Formats: sequence, structure tokens, C-alpha cells
Amino acid sequence: MYFDQAGYHLKCEWGLEGLLALQSASDALVIVDVLSFSTAVDIALSNGATVLPYRSKDNSAKDFAAVHGAVLAGRRGAKAGYTLSPASLRTIPAGTLLLLPSPNGSTLSLRASGVPVFTACLRNCRAVAKCAGAHGSRITVVPAGERWRDSSLRPCLEDLIGAGSVLIELSGTVSPEAEMAIATFLRFREDLSRALLQCGSGRELVETGFGSDIELAAEYAVSSVAPMLVRDRFTDASNGL
Repeated sequence: MYFDQAGYHLKCEWGLEGLLALQSASDALVIVDVLSFSTAVDIALSNGATVLPYRSKDNSAKDFAAVHGAVLAGRRGAKAGYTLSPASLRTIPAGTLLLLPSPNGSTLSLRASGVPVFTACLRNCRAVAKCAGAHGSRITVVPAGERWRDSSLRPCLEDLIGAGSVLIELSGTVSPEAEMAIATFLRFREDLSRALLQCGSGRELVETGFGSDIELAAEYAVSSVAPMLVRDRFTDASNGL
């Protein structure tokens, strides 16, 4: 297949189609959704919570949460409670089981099969790279991207930077696509906050009152958490190394 980046240890491809194309040639998958899902999972697990990913925020999510005894995260912008906003999770108590609906990060996580799945952000890129690398040398990093109004994929700067921050920590032959992600990370490494604030996704968050999420997402290598999907939930895999 032309697009599976065969022959390279380190690979990078966008979104669901990229994940499905590359997962069979991978020892581990790392999903990157910097400004929402991946950073939210890192914050939650850092506090001792566990995260159940879920594809959509509809009535089925409420029922699923009830069956599993989980706290359902609301939509970003809800006036109270936990949401996809990483800042809303800073005080989540240890032991909480959080159901986190997400059209990007959760959906990708749940579509992966047959291979260990991690989610990474700038905060935990080194920890995730270490744990993913323990499963083998063939690592695929999948920047989730955003969505246009017609639901088509919008590749976004923040996820490409995040993908590069993981890939640069790994060893092996590097595909040109992975090289591009690494080069993007190196270009913005010295001022990640500015890059995230000024890109399209960041400007949208600032204008809607979520600038604090960008501050959290731009913190680099401050977390030792390595979120790994175990059956149906993300737990910290770093304790096993």
C-alpha cells in the first residue's frame, strides 16, 4: 500500500483514515489532540482519575455513564462540572471515573484495534514516547486534527506540533511525514504558548473564554503520565515501567 509508510519505524498520519491505514504496521499508536482531549486526559489522570472515552455527547452517553457508574463530562462551555476543557478538570478527585465524549480523540481511540493505544499532548510527550516505545520500534503518531463545518478533516498546527513532540523522543528510521511533524515542533519549541495562542484553534478558544486551556496545553514535558487505553478506559501506563 502506498500510504502505510512501510519500511519506517516512526510514522505520522492524520485522523481516522490515517490511523486505520497504519495501525496494522505499528507496534503502538499515539493519538494527539492537544487543545482538548489529550490534554484533558492528562490532567484527569494526573489527579488520579480514570477516563472512559466516548464518541458522541448524546443521550446514549448519559445511559453509558449510568451503566458504568461514571461521571459524564458536559460540553465545553458548560457553566459547571467537568467538560472537555482541561481547566475544568484541574480539581477532579482521585478515583473518579470520567466519561469523556469527544468527536476526535475519543473516536480515534475507540476505532483502533489490535495494537496498544496511547494519547499524548505536549505536557506528557516524553512519558508517552517512553511507554509506547516499550511495545516495539514501529510507532505511529496520529494527529487528530479538527473539523470543518461539513465534518471534513482540518489538519491543525497544534496537533502537528504535538505529534512532533512525541516523535522526537523516539529512535528509529523516520518517514518524511514524521520528519515534517518533528520539524514543525522544533520550529515552535521555544515559544509553544505563542504558537497555540495565535493559531486558528487557539484564537477560537481565546475568543470563547478558554484561554486557560491554552496555558495548560502549552506546558511542555511537565507530566509523567502516559495515558494508555486498557480495554475501554485510559489509565496511567507509566507505573509499569
